[in-house]
Amino acid sequence: MGKVKIGIVFGGRSEEHFVSVKSAREVARNLDTEKYEPFYLGITKSGAWQLCDGPEGDWESGNCRPAVLAPDSSVHGLLVQEQGRYETVRLDVVLPVLHGTLGEDGAMQGLLELSGIPYVGCDVQSSVLCMDKSLSYIVARSAGIATPNFWIFLAGEEIDPDELTYPVFVKPARSGSAFGVTKVSRKEELLDAVESARQYDTKILVEEAVVGSEIGCAILGEGPNLIAGELDRIALSHGFFRIHQEDQPETGSENSMAIVPADISDASRRLVEEAAKTVYRALGCKGLSRVDMFLKEDGEVVLNEVNTLPGLTSYSRYPRMMAAAGRSMTEVIDRAVALALSGEGR
Repeated sequence: MGKVKIGIVFGGRSEEHFVSVKSAREVARNLDTEKYEPFYLGITKSGAWQLCDGPEGDWESGNCRPAVLAPDSSVHGLLVQEQGRYETVRLDVVLPVLHGTLGEDGAMQGLLELSGIPYVGCDVQSSVLCMDKSLSYIVARSAGIATPNFWIFLAGEEIDPDELTYPVFVKPARSGSAFGVTKVSRKEELLDAVESARQYDTKILVEEAVVGSEIGCAILGEGPNLIAGELDRIALSHGFFRIHQEDQPETGSENSMAIVPADISDASRRLVEEAAKTVYRALGCKGLSRVDMFLKEDGEVVLNEVNTLPGLTSYSRYPRMMAAAGRSMTEVIDRAVALALSGEGR
């Protein structure tokens, strides 16, 4: 049997472009090339698609060939421009290493559904639900999981600062990595925070600040067959967690540290993991996701957010939690790809 032809899509037009490239580099370093034949499809910041040798170096201005994923399912792969003509490259599976808008929000998943190519990760519906934090909260509540109290404001809607109880967090409803997120302690700060969030989304989420520890749960699998990594806890010195906006995140954060395994009791560990799995299943997640929760002093577990394609960089939380549970990045990739190829849930 020949190698599995895997398309690895990375880059993208979102604010998380540079994180995606770093994640793809880590995937490339850990991909079993005895098993897989990789085809690296990079999307530049301007939205140009190109087939390149890999995510290392200056691939955006390097010697790459224009290429796209064909929505025509009879192609089942790539259309690659070669000397003025298009050649086809059939793929067995696609691993979309994309974060944020146009990567985790269902857009790429919709294209992959049209292409007919099996792909790693959440489908269109679960990607949409998880990307929109307000929708995630509604589904989580229906599954019996607590969420912060929140308010939604659409484009053109005015917000009365006197109607809120402070402190609150103001967020783009559909963004990631804390871009556009502001903690507001006084009503005089609210409107500036809203304007900051509107740089990333027209739908604004204002939610109560939850007092508790931020605990992450890395999950791999689908349905009843879920594998969880070790939980982590984000220890903050000040402010709030925003790792991917650091100048040099590889060297650590200026205000936070991820403690793996989380230094919480066994009872709390079980509560968080079960709540995370409940949310994962309720939202229809598959493949891999990171579910972030708050653990309050009274033991209550509250949903923070779900990342359907969490960072896979050398410093990211998901691979560190899996590694702490004895599962390497190579094994995570293998299991996620095997699930995609099995066709379960599609």
